Amino acid sequence: MYRTKTCGELRLADAGQTVTISGWVQRIRKMGGMTFVDIRDRYGITQVVFNNEVDAALCEEANHLGREFVVQITGKVAERYAKNPEMPTGDIEIEAQTLTVLNRSEVPPFTIEDESDGGDDIRMKYRYLDLRRPCVRANIELRHRMTMEVRRYLDSKGFLEIETPMLVGSTPEGARDFVVPSRMNPGQFYALPQSPQTLKQLLMVSGMDRYFQIVKCFRDEDLRADRQPEFTQIDCEMSFVNQDDIINLFEGMAKHLFKELRGVELTEPFIRMPWADAMRLYGSDKPDLRFGMTFVELMDVLKGHGFSVFDNAAYIGGICATGAANYTRKQLDQLTDFVKRPQIGAKGMVYARVEADGNVKSSVDKFYTQETLQELKKAMNARPGDLILILSGNDVMKTRKQLCELRLEMGRQLGLRDKNKFACLWVVDFPMFEWSDEEQRLMAMHHPFTHPKDEDIPLLDTDPAAVRADAYDMVVNGVEVGGGSIRIHDSELQAKMFEILGFTPEKAQEQFGFLMNAFKYGAPPHGGLAYGLDRWVSLFAGLDSIRDCIAFPKNNSGRDVMLDAPAALDQKQLDELNLAIYIRDKE
Repeated sequence: MYRTKTCGELRLADAGQTVTISGWVQRIRKMGGMTFVDIRDRYGITQVVFNNEVDAALCEEANHLGREFVVQITGKVAERYAKNPEMPTGDIEIEAQTLTVLNRSEVPPFTIEDESDGGDDIRMKYRYLDLRRPCVRANIELRHRMTMEVRRYLDSKGFLEIETPMLVGSTPEGARDFVVPSRMNPGQFYALPQSPQTLKQLLMVSGMDRYFQIVKCFRDEDLRADRQPEFTQIDCEMSFVNQDDIINLFEGMAKHLFKELRGVELTEPFIRMPWADAMRLYGSDKPDLRFGMTFVELMDVLKGHGFSVFDNAAYIGGICATGAANYTRKQLDQLTDFVKRPQIGAKGMVYARVEADGNVKSSVDKFYTQETLQELKKAMNARPGDLILILSGNDVMKTRKQLCELRLEMGRQLGLRDKNKFACLWVVDFPMFEWSDEEQRLMAMHHPFTHPKDEDIPLLDTDPAAVRADAYDMVVNGVEVGGGSIRIHDSELQAKMFEILGFTPEKAQEQFGFLMNAFKYGAPPHGGLAYGLDRWVSLFAGLDSIRDCIAFPKNNSGRDVMLDAPAALDQKQLDELNLAIYIRDKE
């Protein structure tokens, strides 16, 4: 046996036992005639002591160990003289009797510790070493525990775990597909699934009733902190359900995960906020409710006083930052620069301080009387010591989104976005469609299979842009962790939806004929949702990016720098696939 105990399980009660452990050398310290070696495995760290007076030859061997050597050590467990309360094994040490080097190691390119000296690029290149760091390993362990709890919960609710294929047909809606050439069908391509959407609907037609799958999905889109080209969904679908049935069941699952994995008991029902209210009050369809600072529309108060920026605006909105009137001019200038960044796009920012005596001092004082500024204070429900921040613009939704970024930044600066506090809600009643300037047509906000709210179905013929969807997203701390909808199960309504989205009957039949034909054979009412597993884990782990809860992630350019992928194919492979490569010049 390579070991009788792991490096994380020995305690004072084990003193006197002779044990064997195996693992990696974390660090070596020499003190007088003693050499102390910390041995690490997945389960923890154990200190081993080599005594020159007891066995000089063995101690000399230990002095030649290097970081990340793989070793096997046998010895007696003893109470530690200088205990370390920071370590679970800190009350004991092993007095070494034998040492076997199982594998030597070159000096690693960065320290294998929580506070590593390795930057992102080097750690991703040597990800197999990065995964040895306890903080990264803990994220992978959390991910494992979450998938086990998800399976346990859904199994208890009668769900079947069913696999769907990875090689499917390409669909025109949504993000770009990753495509795979078919050797046996020259000139034709599979696509990797963006989600198993149509397949899980077919499982409902087949009578499976309750399906789930923890499944890889692929989208060829620009990357950011919460997005990878391949990601994992907890994908679910149910038959004979309405929106309340789905929300209640999966709210229960969320509460189960919070309790089991974070020890957080959520007893109150999650807020259900209409999409229109979320945009009006927070400028986002994934509002962070850990703090207030809701938007106040100020057109009635500030328009028509000779300040052209406001007088010509289609929207004027403000937020009130409690207790922030002490912000310096430098800090306010930095906030102005923040909202003027290209990623946000505001042209400027107006601020007003409520002073201790109740008077209001603003950056546009020359246009407004104190009487008007008092109206502003009242509208904002501001008190002495508060700071009012105002944005305006010609595009209502765009300006709200800019104000949302400002609100989130103020929440960060004021310490209101505590990662150990959780604010959960459902955003409901999304618009069915959104206008695409690029395509010059209405696009499905979610996907073409989303059911419109029953009361809005007549508007499909007269005002499709006003139709609301039976769709819902779960949001936690400003992160969309999952979303779904009731699906269309009627082939005539589905055909109408394709028509509005610009599909000819022939094109709809070509792309989705298999689904529309299936609906003709008795499709049940059905609906479901998908959670982003990576986002759930990163939220529970308190991470800013999903990358550190994925074993082998891609970088921001979509590259795996460890495997050096993607890479060119050799000519023989291209010939077998009947492919020729032509790279267009960049415009």
